[in-house]
Amino acid sequence: MFLDKLNWRYATKKMDPSKPVSEENVARIVNAISMAPTSSGLQPFHLFVIRNAELREKLKPAAFGQEQLTDGSHLLVFAAYDGYDDARIDAVVDQHAEERPGTREMLEGYYNNLKSMYLPRDAQVNFEHAARQAYIAFGFALAAAAELGVDSTPMEGFDPEQFDEILDLKEKGLKSVVILPLGTRDEAGDWLAPMKKVRRPLDALVTNID
Repeated sequence: MFLDKLNWRYATKKMDPSKPVSEENVARIVNAISMAPTSSGLQPFHLFVIRNAELREKLKPAAFGQEQLTDGSHLLVFAAYDGYDDARIDAVVDQHAEERPGTREMLEGYYNNLKSMYLPRDAQVNFEHAARQAYIAFGFALAAAAELGVDSTPMEGFDPEQFDEILDLKEKGLKSVVILPLGTRDEAGDWLAPMKKVRRPLDALVTNID
């Protein structure tokens, strides 16, 4: 059951480098990320799947030495658009029009209206909007990993500017927003593995309005 899988997952603190995640499962997680909903279907982010051990070692100090970056087998970096422009929005229109014949006129009307709202806005506002879309996909990655029995560690504890510099993201018009190492838990070495999952009770978290 899916909820059982969510109860099984936790933010893994110690991973076993001798047990890499299968490429089949990584591909499934990446596919789940691609299926995540985003505002107006813009998908305003890029995903980096980093297997290269030397690069992950180089990124590790920018994540305050967290060992999951190198003990895990894959590092997912979610990088959001640094802003919106005509080209980025037109690319969405072109793809949709190609895959859904006969819709170009409707699409252009919708996305031209979107441009009139988005393009005049401050770049930081648009980056923050794009980052929120990346987080939706990030949530899908966490859920997909849990469903597949793949351990992961959601991380905001890193220096985005250093990541951007190391990965040359500025030149790509991107900014890193959140990262997700994937691996296999080392239960003997992970102090958190045997701990009970703790969440606020539903009556403290949820208000039902009937």
